[in-house]
Amino acid sequence: MPKIDESREFIPVGIAVLTVSDSRSLAEDRSGAVLVERIEKAGHRVVHRDILPDEREEIAARLREWIADPEVDVIISTGGTGLTGRDVTVEAHREVYEKEIEAFATVFTVVSMEKVGTSAMQSRATGGVAGGTYLFALPGSPGACKDAWDEILRWQLDYRHRPCNLVEIMPRLEEHKRRK
Repeated sequence: MPKIDESREFIPVGIAVLTVSDSRSLAEDRSGAVLVERIEKAGHRVVHRDILPDEREEIAARLREWIADPEVDVIISTGGTGLTGRDVTVEAHREVYEKEIEAFATVFTVVSMEKVGTSAMQSRATGGVAGGTYLFALPGSPGACKDAWDEILRWQLDYRHRPCNLVEIMPRLEEHKRRK
């Protein structure tokens, strides 16, 4: 049974939040605001927050920039995960992934099904790892951001979560680069 092990010390992680939108400004960005509020309430640090248009090259470049920043442990983007022609966030994420976390999309779909039923199939949420940094692409609605954080990321980014979590394996994400 999943639970928080209070005998373990909480380890805050540095998180960057990227909103992808052709129509919103940071002041109007409710989804990014939802993520920032929840990240800070959980005890983590928001180290970057930005908004970019739905342009694959710009998104991928920003992801790479933040992956290279040693203060960033996790990047969460919101927006651009749908099915329309301008929705290119998933492609930008996959362009930079070294490994995809396929089960994140599955778990997100299960959570979404409980809220929006079969409309969950229209989301292409994704997760991956690159340069020792976790990346997650979420839909652009505040509700989807709440669901992803409250039901998945909040737990997996808490070192105290048992039976396992993403924080405890962070030191090993780039072990393949070490000499034997």
